[in-house]
Amino acid sequence: MEKIYVGQSKLRLQLNTGVTIESGDVLWIKYCKPGSSSVEVFVAEELGTPAGAIYYDFDIGDLDTAGIWKFWAYIIFNDGREAPGESISIRIYNEGN
Repeated sequence: MEKIYVGQSKLRLQLNTGVTIESGDVLWIKYCKPGSSSVEVFVAEELGTPAGAIYYDFDIGDLDTAGIWKFWAYIIFNDGREAPGESISIRIYNEGN
């Protein structure tokens, strides 16, 4: 993986959930910024292939802090069941580093 920088917006985060996604399921990518314990959410989309893959295309201003970010899939199924995924850690760098 190439380095990712603060402010970078031409970037897609893809997570493979390993579960079957159906129409109407709520797809989130939850995350914690460096040095924070508060959990925030990006609304994800289903990728389609491979089955169970979800993604989020970053927008301007999303990646606003250098350091190690944690991301994980979170699905709320139509029947109300919820499933958090395993977190991944990604270092975001200041430009020029």
